[in-house]
Amino acid sequence: MTTAVTEWAAKLTLKRFSLNTDCCCFVVLIFHLQMAQDRTVVFFDLEATGLDTTVCDIIQLAAICEDKIFNVYILPRQPLTESAKRVTGFTVSNNRLFLRGVPVDTIPLAEALTNFIAFLRSFHHPVLLAAHNAKRFDAPVLTRWLQNCSLLQQFQQVVSGFLDTFLLSKNLFRLSSYSQEFMVRRFLGKSYNAHNAVEDARMLQELYKAWRPTTFSVSNCTFRAVRVY
Repeated sequence: MTTAVTEWAAKLTLKRFSLNTDCCCFVVLIFHLQMAQDRTVVFFDLEATGLDTTVCDIIQLAAICEDKIFNVYILPRQPLTESAKRVTGFTVSNNRLFLRGVPVDTIPLAEALTNFIAFLRSFHHPVLLAAHNAKRFDAPVLTRWLQNCSLLQQFQQVVSGFLDTFLLSKNLFRLSSYSQEFMVRRFLGKSYNAHNAVEDARMLQELYKAWRPTTFSVSNCTFRAVRVY
């Protein structure tokens, strides 16, 4: 971290907190600024069998960083909700996964997550994983399954934290909607195949580049991957 950023963070902390809490708050602030600054941002998205983060299965996991793309499909163990079928276009029939009626190749979940970690390891710096609504959905679901597959520790060695671009957009702009589809139209003048994990991740990367958020703005919407109990 640059000396200027460190000095600025120190001044801000000393102004806002009493003496007996300065040290703790300063350390937390410096940690978040460091996490936001020394990172490779990888944009990801997942599609699932439903919206209940405590039980839903992952059916698609995709990520993108510049021109590097990761994408896998997983055959779920539990049925998709009717809402998930309608929104994502995924269905399961005769133990096969279909996307809008077309069969797709699937791999076991543990293999998918292991391959995902390997993809993230291909980057030279600690990875900051960005997703829209990461804090309420994508991060809890991904973390739960990493833990269930005994892969969370490996993941934490590669990923410094998560960035929630939904929270970031609310901090940066005053808009009538903060859905990703709306913001793609608003900032990029595009429409796209929403709720396909690859396209969601691709458009999120374009939005982030258009926004050009500061390190401090990013740090305010960043959090670590923690164990789910």
